[in-house]
Amino acid sequence: MKTIVAMLLWCILFVLCWPLALVMVFVLPIIWLLLLPFRILGFSLEIVFKLIGAIFMFPFKVLGGK
Repeated sequence: MKTIVAMLLWCILFVLCWPLALVMVFVLPIIWLLLLPFRILGFSLEIVFKLIGAIFMFPFKVLGGK
């Protein structure tokens, strides 16, 4: 009895979820492409802040700070 119920639930889940999975296959790459410029901007800002931090910390490293 349990296996029949489990199989029936799996079939219902398959019928309900395959359209959503198919939509996600097409939508997620579009969303990824739309968010790509923000990822690139965040990466470049991270590099700039690390560079500024390294410039400010350079005298302390030269003088032997920890």
